Amino acid sequence: MVVHVGLLPLSSSCLPSLPRLPRLSSTKHRTFAMAVVSEDPVREWILSEGNATQITRISPVGGGCINRASHYDTDAGSFFVKTNRSIGPSMFEGEALGLGAMFETGTIRVPKPFKFGPLPTGGSYIIMEFIEFGSRRSNQSVLGRKLAEMHKAGKSEKGFGFEVNNTVGSTPQINTWSSDWIQFYGEHRLGYQLQLALDQYGDGTIYEKGQRLVKSMGPLFDNVVIEPCLLHGDLWSGNISSDNNGEPVILDPACYYGHSEAEFGMSWCAGFGGSFYSSYFEVMPKQPGFEKRKDLYLLYHYLNHYNLFGSGYRSSAMSIIDDYLRMLKA
Repeated sequence: MVVHVGLLPLSSSCLPSLPRLPRLSSTKHRTFAMAVVSEDPVREWILSEGNATQITRISPVGGGCINRASHYDTDAGSFFVKTNRSIGPSMFEGEALGLGAMFETGTIRVPKPFKFGPLPTGGSYIIMEFIEFGSRRSNQSVLGRKLAEMHKAGKSEKGFGFEVNNTVGSTPQINTWSSDWIQFYGEHRLGYQLQLALDQYGDGTIYEKGQRLVKSMGPLFDNVVIEPCLLHGDLWSGNISSDNNGEPVILDPACYYGHSEAEFGMSWCAGFGGSFYSSYFEVMPKQPGFEKRKDLYLLYHYLNHYNLFGSGYRSSAMSIIDDYLRMLKA
């Protein structure tokens, strides 16, 4: 989704090492401890578990419109903090679990999450590692290789889904576990967005045609072995950067375990080039029918943008649906 908070101001092209700190609890057990609400839980954590004795400066960070972001400088290093005054901790729980799962693969760099919890006056916060971004874009070849390594390393024995529901942009993303990828993608990705379009706009045409596609899309996956891979879930240019060493960094995830190809669903707004795909497929070989499925994964994000931002994205979604209905003779 193309409106996100980043760690530093983001490009509008499409619309430091920290001291060793205590780790959050394992994502496997979903025991990221939520803070007991105090007057200032962010300050309290930084000056206790964050090992700081003094906060020297708090600076606002731009780049998004969903959350407020701040950079905390301390005598124990820097922290990045996001707050939201109207949404409870469940949103940041999803982000913390996603960042933690990606971090644990030891592949591509992501901000390490430290703490999330409620704010005393309502809303919530998340504290994470602050990464100083470099001045140049990440190397496309390295980005492709490291993303593929994350997909290869991040596996789930529970099937397709995630530990919690989360959000893609501000849209709820349902992650109920399923052993069947086609069923999961049809129901919890396309089906959910189609229902939103019907409820929000009364768009019976896109709903009816979209449901026909959902019921008919099985042949697009013939002769494909689909394993649950850990996905960032919202990988567009605003959620991709590089650190001071030029290493790629990805942030603001909407993580779940899914078909690796679904990661390219925001490619229309990510700027992936030939070197990215070449390096990616060296690690994760291209599967039969890849080209025929590409637009199916774009569709989820076009539908989400239609539901979030209005009719400007409807024609793109409708065109993809119509093309598939002709292809599948559905």
